[in-house]
Amino acid sequence: MATAFKWLYRALGALAALSALALAAAYLLVAGSLPDYDRDFAVRGLGAPARILRDAHAVPHIRAETEEDAFFALGFAHAQDRLWQMELNRRAAQGRLAELFGPALLPVDRMMRALDLHRLARAAVARQSPRARAALEAYARGVNARLRAVADQALGRGAPEFLFFSRSIAPWTPADSLSIAKLLALRLSDHAAAEVRRAALSLLLPAERLRDIDPDYPEDGSIALPDYAALFPGLRFARPAAGAPRTAQALPAAGRGGASNAWALSGARSAAGKPILANDPHLWLSAPSIWHLARLELPGVGGIMGAAVPGLPLILIGRNERLAWGLTASYGDDADIYIEKLDPEDPSRYLTPEGYAPFRVRRELIQVAGRPPEEVELRWTRHGPVLPPDQLGLAQVTPAGHVAALSWTALTEDDRSFTAAFELMLARDIDEGAAAMADHVAPPLNVTLADERDVGMIVAGRLPLRHRLNPGKGRLPAPGWVAVNDWTGYLRTPDLPRVMRPASGAVANANNRTAQAPYPRHVSFHWGDPYRIRRIRKELASREFHSRDGAAALQNDAVSEMARAVLPLIARDLWWTGAAAPADPVEARRREALEMLGEWNGEMTQHAPEPLIFAEWMRRLTLRLAADELGPAVELVAGPRPVFVERVFRDIGGAGAWCDVNKTTRVETCAEMAALALDDALGALAERYGPDPRGWRWGEAHVATHEHTPLGRFALLAPLVNITHEASGGDFTLLRAQGAGSGPEPHKVVTAAGMRMVVDFADPDSSLIVISTGQSGHPLSRFYDDQSLLWRRGDALRMSLDFADAEAGAQGVTLLTPLGPEGSDERG
Repeated sequence: MATAFKWLYRALGALAALSALALAAAYLLVAGSLPDYDRDFAVRGLGAPARILRDAHAVPHIRAETEEDAFFALGFAHAQDRLWQMELNRRAAQGRLAELFGPALLPVDRMMRALDLHRLARAAVARQSPRARAALEAYARGVNARLRAVADQALGRGAPEFLFFSRSIAPWTPADSLSIAKLLALRLSDHAAAEVRRAALSLLLPAERLRDIDPDYPEDGSIALPDYAALFPGLRFARPAAGAPRTAQALPAAGRGGASNAWALSGARSAAGKPILANDPHLWLSAPSIWHLARLELPGVGGIMGAAVPGLPLILIGRNERLAWGLTASYGDDADIYIEKLDPEDPSRYLTPEGYAPFRVRRELIQVAGRPPEEVELRWTRHGPVLPPDQLGLAQVTPAGHVAALSWTALTEDDRSFTAAFELMLARDIDEGAAAMADHVAPPLNVTLADERDVGMIVAGRLPLRHRLNPGKGRLPAPGWVAVNDWTGYLRTPDLPRVMRPASGAVANANNRTAQAPYPRHVSFHWGDPYRIRRIRKELASREFHSRDGAAALQNDAVSEMARAVLPLIARDLWWTGAAAPADPVEARRREALEMLGEWNGEMTQHAPEPLIFAEWMRRLTLRLAADELGPAVELVAGPRPVFVERVFRDIGGAGAWCDVNKTTRVETCAEMAALALDDALGALAERYGPDPRGWRWGEAHVATHEHTPLGRFALLAPLVNITHEASGGDFTLLRAQGAGSGPEPHKVVTAAGMRMVVDFADPDSSLIVISTGQSGHPLSRFYDDQSLLWRRGDALRMSLDFADAEAGAQGVTLLTPLGPEGSDERG
């Protein structure tokens, strides 16, 4: 027995030693790709030496003798920090994700191949201005110089993910950069999804009830919609099969196309007498962040600093020495779904106003990890690409013998959006900035501008004009063979909304309506929520003068004007009814929760229970109100829908009818539905967080997870690569942290302000900027998440254009020197 134990100990010891050696080898293998910021390189494609100084947070500060060399260095720096992210986005735009991750992502690849973004990007390169095209080409040379250095000097494949998911990486091209720009535009466009959702709801609801749950908000009044079923006689909503697995989606769902806050104040409204600009775009969370901070020194232009997207040679949001600019989604209606009728005799043709015409067809192979490649047939109509029916819920609203096609302004070779953003980055005042964006196509944007003297805001983008007799007016999928449904042109730039040098000294936008013009020059029927802009207006009007610190505090404001507006409506008949000390435990818990909410000021702080109670109550109330009418399709409106709830509890246009359960003989009241929904919410919360509501915390449920793709989805690796923390704010606060709305974690944060910036022209070098993770995409780097603590507590970095500031605490300097055409050599 003693001998057996001795050998067992020896075996366990050997196993432990082998495990330790394996872990050490794995660490060394992965750590080999950590970038050394204090290492020099001789590289091909550079005209003269360029210097990349990394400050205390590894933000690159780039100096070069020519503009092209500066963008070369930016490409090198982006590839140092975010090579995997760049490759992943490039593959997404090309429809090549299944090649790495297997058949689960085939639906996404089919969709992206249908859209053909990469071909359109290749064609668009030649449409850019010579100066912008030179930047694209120089940037690509810089990325490729880093790739050569990685290969020649065995720098760990450039990123640890390449050890597991890719054997090779193709050289970077200018078209790759433009395809990433189109991919960003796609992620910000949800109008097609909104049309499909509205069509699905219209198949289930009468017109007056559709207006309640999916209103043309915030238009003043509603324009009558046609009955979608009347456009396609016999069509019925096709419910998904029970238990059917969810298909990976390439486009955002309706209401998930991103959001932002931005405002600017002239010197007349600032404490220091100079303009202030604040911007915080609310996009999907990821690790690393989609944003990467950088500073460029361009000869003849000066310093430019702000947030870039790796893959693009741009400071997309930021400031130069004379101008600051921010971006928000304008919600301009830039896309339509067309239902195309197939020729019953020949399905290779579809119906047009002039008769049947052939599809434009091409066939492609999609490589799939772990199984043979799949051949796909891709068809285009005169309106645009035919979409796979498993995307956007199209199968539920497309009649048999028909297909759905997408018209989207970005699906063009004549797209000079990159040139517009490039010229904006170089502009010297708000007028030049506004003029630069005249070439912008997609996505539609609100551009907030501030220079040393004044402020302005413009809408930029190519927005289609629709025929005045178009029955759906861009709000429903339209029959593609009816000529009146075709676009008739585009809004001219002078017709787009703009405010320059307002007498009030202030401009602001939180995705709210910007246009007052009636259809067809209306810009959109689909806008963001009204509650954030109410909060901005209220806070800006509360004092005459504002400061940089006040702007930063407002970006972190967690007070919900939505809660302040809606809570009194849904609780008014419950606060003053019922026994003072009810014996029933359910009623007693409800009474306690109502007392807590009665003392709550609407602040969605992570430390309090009231935001959790209210958020879950709102979610459950929507389900209670809509479930009997919609059945399983209630998932189309999952999550809090406060505009709907307001209409119901104010009984606008008879909307109070939603409170009556149509499957019972009695007539239920709104107060009853509110009480039942509150009991639902409290029961679910008690089951998960314990019986005492005063011990619950919003932050326990409202967790922001910056997930790494794909390592963050592996249970063993998730704690190492995902950045997770509790969050304040909510769906309708300025500190916006939008929840999932449904599923096992309905309050999990899915979008938030991944970057915040405040520029103060009274002291520009004390301006503020921060991203939600860190500069590096390498999980072993200390710069992977070093900004996340600043971000979550509302702090920021100084946004200085002074190199002396960057040199304080610098992490190193990379000197890039030109090399002849035959090789790449490390120097130093």
